[in-house]
Amino acid sequence: MEIWVDVRNGELPVIAEGIDRLWVEKPTKDNEFSVDGALIHGPSSVLGGYFVVADETSQNRSKAAIGSADWLLIECETWSMIPLENLIAARQGSATKIAAIITTPQQAQGAGFALEQGVDALLVANSQELIEAALVTKSQRHKVESNAVHHERRKPEPMELEFFSIQSVEDGGIGDRYCLDFTSLLHVGEGVLVGSSSSQMLLIHSETIPSSFVPTRPFRVNAGAPHSYILMADGNTKYMSELSSGDEVLILSETGGSRSATLGRIKIEQRPMLKINFHRMNHNMQKPNEGHVFMQQAETVRLVGQNKTRHSVTELPRHTIVIGWLGRKGRHVGTAIESSVEER
Repeated sequence: MEIWVDVRNGELPVIAEGIDRLWVEKPTKDNEFSVDGALIHGPSSVLGGYFVVADETSQNRSKAAIGSADWLLIECETWSMIPLENLIAARQGSATKIAAIITTPQQAQGAGFALEQGVDALLVANSQELIEAALVTKSQRHKVESNAVHHERRKPEPMELEFFSIQSVEDGGIGDRYCLDFTSLLHVGEGVLVGSSSSQMLLIHSETIPSSFVPTRPFRVNAGAPHSYILMADGNTKYMSELSSGDEVLILSETGGSRSATLGRIKIEQRPMLKINFHRMNHNMQKPNEGHVFMQQAETVRLVGQNKTRHSVTELPRHTIVIGWLGRKGRHVGTAIESSVEER
């Protein structure tokens, strides 16, 4: 995404670094342009068309230029995302690029990420506040696009899942229960990894399964107690009590696929808890180590089992096999280290 700055008053941009084009009265350089009526001119050629969008008629006029112009410079008479989204959708499959004139810092994010794609350029006045907002959006776009290319070239390897056998379920007293609400929807079979030990975590299922008593909350995981560890998107762990909105948490599926989700809100309430004791099963079905996790005593809190089964924590018979993850290193402030750490 490019940043264009209006310097028709003859002044230099208040921030020069990261600026791609300048709107001037008479362009003489390749990175300069001017607007004459409905046309955008470079130093030696027409770059595209300029359109003021005020209604459906003017929007349709700008749409008609898609495919025949390199650039469309769009100015919304009254700021609105809808015309930009319509133009971005209409230009799919064409070489036409869209530049949007923005007048407030908040509009930079909206235009820059409209329809998850965004415009190709932001045109701002020669104001430090506006240029900084545009540059931040440009940086964020670059990061998103780089990550998309990276994931397209190299899909993440599935995580190695482990099987654990439930040994007992005990009364866990009253404790602070953490519900994690994410800014994106989760799917059936997805959840987060939680445990009282960072070396043994169970896959706690999202609230995506219908219940007779409460509606689904497909953005939520009822994740347990404040002392518990949770695996983050960067591979480190945090205590549940350390989480805050904006954190990136690892979302794991029952098949081993993983992705990142942003934490939007945490709900903390005192609730009756269950202590769920389990041990890890190896290929010989032996018991090399034990662990436990505290979860709210509620039918809607579920663990993920074998063969795409989900088990409510209120109905966990002994020897039920559930899915989790085994951390084979110690942790120091959430970071994996080569050290022997025992947690009971």
